[in-house]
Amino acid sequence: MEMTMDSSPSLQFPKFEAQLSNGSVLDRVTPDMAHLVNPYWSKFPPMDSTMSQILGLFTLALLLISACGNGVVVFIFGGTKSLRTPANLLVLNLAFSDFCMMVSQAPVMIINFYHETWILGPLWCDIYAICGSMFGCVSIWSMCMIALDRYNVIVKGVSGQPMTIKLALMKIIAIWLFATFWTLAPLMGWSRYVPEGNLTACSIDYMTRDWNPRSYLLTYSLLVYFTPLFLICYSYWFIIAAVAAHEKAMREQAKKMNVKSLRSSEDCEKSAEAKLAKVALTTISLWFMAWTPYLIICYCGLFEVEGLTPLNTIWGATFAKTSAVYNPIVYGISHPKYRLVLKEKCPCCVFGSTEEPKPDAPAAESQGTTEAESNA
Repeated sequence: MEMTMDSSPSLQFPKFEAQLSNGSVLDRVTPDMAHLVNPYWSKFPPMDSTMSQILGLFTLALLLISACGNGVVVFIFGGTKSLRTPANLLVLNLAFSDFCMMVSQAPVMIINFYHETWILGPLWCDIYAICGSMFGCVSIWSMCMIALDRYNVIVKGVSGQPMTIKLALMKIIAIWLFATFWTLAPLMGWSRYVPEGNLTACSIDYMTRDWNPRSYLLTYSLLVYFTPLFLICYSYWFIIAAVAAHEKAMREQAKKMNVKSLRSSEDCEKSAEAKLAKVALTTISLWFMAWTPYLIICYCGLFEVEGLTPLNTIWGATFAKTSAVYNPIVYGISHPKYRLVLKEKCPCCVFGSTEEPKPDAPAAESQGTTEAESNA
């Protein structure tokens, strides 16, 4: 199969030239996908079949864990009235997005791992990439809104605008509209979706050296990675500072009064909010740990950094999918009310105690009742 090479100066990877006796990765490209594959990948041999099988099994495991975990979160939060608070709607949106991420991505990857190339044609390449981009964007901005909500509750307190069902729904709709715009832009001519170097997944074009795809990637990463990262770090910086200052003031006052604790139901409620903030922070940290390697891979292609291989791209894409696995595990371990309802509906899924700390119970119950009544 004859390929037209890019006329611009090519990247040099001499250490891989000797491996081409086994053929090129482009030898496995189907005719209908050939025009979408960057000639740069012709420098590399096909991926080992054993590695494809390992990646396929790993992706299958991620699919099963994520589909079950996020499916249960959607079922519990969506089907339990006491858990349908405004803040938990954002959690529900996050779980739904993560569920859709794995269901739309993993089966396609497994099929292509089995065939060791992309066999589904250009249309499914676009659909696959759109789903991955959209659900990833929705997830990160959902977590950003969760962080801002925690900031509003813990740092601003009574002076902050309370989260209502209407406001939560408006934020969720805005997130989906924002994600839809950025994922459809490549279909309108701003960048494009192409197979990655491993030929088993599709993504935005980060290898072409035109300004069009480069400008899209830079703008997209600014708005979907760096901006949420800044807002999340900003929120949690002040959350941690506020909680630390509150705890210090409580200890000093208790010492002056020669008592063990001054915690009232209101203080317990604030403590519960701080615990939820820690849960959200853990979830967000894991999300960025999953997606940062993939961002680095995209930037390596964007700035022509030597060393980028097809194996790098597939591990980056596969590892990014683990972000959809973390959230149900974190919330299942750290959200007492969620665990309590889960134990009632599916006892075999819960390990350990599901009891909430007794001092927190009155405040938490009061808060849930107030929100339920106000949103009825």
